[in-house]
Amino acid sequence: MPARRPVRAAVVAAAVALLSVMAVACGDAGGLEGAGATPTAVSPARLWPDLRPASSPAYAYDEGSTEIVKGVAVPDDDIRKVDPVDVVRAEFAAHPSDYGSKGTYHATVDRMKECAPGGNRARCPLLKAYYRDLTGDGRADMTLGFRLYPTNQTAVRVYAVDKHRLVQVLADNDAILGVELAGRAVIVRSAAGITGYEYRTTWTWDPERRAMVFSRDEFLRTGRGRHSHAPSPSATAGVSPSASDTAGASSSATAGASTGATSGGASPSGGLR
Repeated sequence: MPARRPVRAAVVAAAVALLSVMAVACGDAGGLEGAGATPTAVSPARLWPDLRPASSPAYAYDEGSTEIVKGVAVPDDDIRKVDPVDVVRAEFAAHPSDYGSKGTYHATVDRMKECAPGGNRARCPLLKAYYRDLTGDGRADMTLGFRLYPTNQTAVRVYAVDKHRLVQVLADNDAILGVELAGRAVIVRSAAGITGYEYRTTWTWDPERRAMVFSRDEFLRTGRGRHSHAPSPSATAGVSPSASDTAGASSSATAGASTGATSGGASPSGGLR
């Protein structure tokens, strides 16, 4: 505000005067010293200004898509009453090219049998479900993951209730290192093929698209050991949700995490990388 400018100027002048007095009183000891020449600011240089702009993207990024989960009801519009096992099996049925006998993730279907009561919980690919309001409507949404055997990938999914229907608002598959919920964002850390680096993708709710869209995709140095995208059916993935999460585990879920991207009605592609 203009009224504050004279006050700021007076404060700065007083500070300068005080420093000057201190410098004179103390001599050279402890006085102000120059930090050297200040680098000259350089404005961005626009390259090829006459280049014709692209009219369409080069790659089919899934910038925010949704899919209605068919065959799964939401009692009382309460997503906590939905069984995650039913949700995952509904995805199997909706995408036979991925989960059929010749699909990329066919082994996941076989191992889902272990998620039933009396099954071998250690072999169940379904991970613990977490509940938090990610869409801003005041109701809990569900974030769950499941291992995609025989690959080393994990699926990360977010579901919301819209017009009494269960809707998938985020689908991501990747070689997951960890998943975090921060505010209304989902942060996915995944392995990179270069030593000491990892990918970190942030998904946030877009009220116009009614979907979680990636708002930041980073390639970060970690200084840790080497990661690889080589398939490893026995690999495990961990989830590291923030401590403030309101977590609710389904009775048919086990702890862990995941990610990959899905276009509306299409199968997960994991095309972010």
